[in-house]
Amino acid sequence: MKNIALFADVQNIYYTTREAYGKPFNYRELWRQLSTQGNIVLANAYAIDRGDQQQQKFQSALRHLGFDVKLKPFIQRSDGSAKGDWDVGITIDVLTAAETVDRVILLSGDGDFDVLLNTIKQRHHVQADVYGVPALTAQSLMSSASNFYPITTELLL
Repeated sequence: MKNIALFADVQNIYYTTREAYGKPFNYRELWRQLSTQGNIVLANAYAIDRGDQQQQKFQSALRHLGFDVKLKPFIQRSDGSAKGDWDVGITIDVLTAAETVDRVILLSGDGDFDVLLNTIKQRHHVQADVYGVPALTAQSLMSSASNFYPITTELLL
């Protein structure tokens, strides 16, 4: 069986599934499906910590499934804008994991990751798959993936 590393861009998946379908993503169903396809040897979920109790319950549920939940504080700038993304952290973790697994799965629609997927495919010859909401996933990310899996109603709560 293939060794799988799973990386979830939680904020991206939350907002894209909410915008496209008005429903949250079903991480439990994804885990169930992937566990039949190989050994999930690494699973990271990257999120922003606002200290919200509902969010903490969600993060606890992710941990219960088997995710290592990585948190960054939510930063509100003085001009009213906000900061909080995990692109660099995800990239470093994916590059590291690609050295030891057969398949990398990224849950995100962020086109900034297209270069990352092309790099790990070329350097490490790993399968680099993406799950995303079709209408809200960058075309460059879908094109760079070994396989693009559309998030549809079967992967929603």
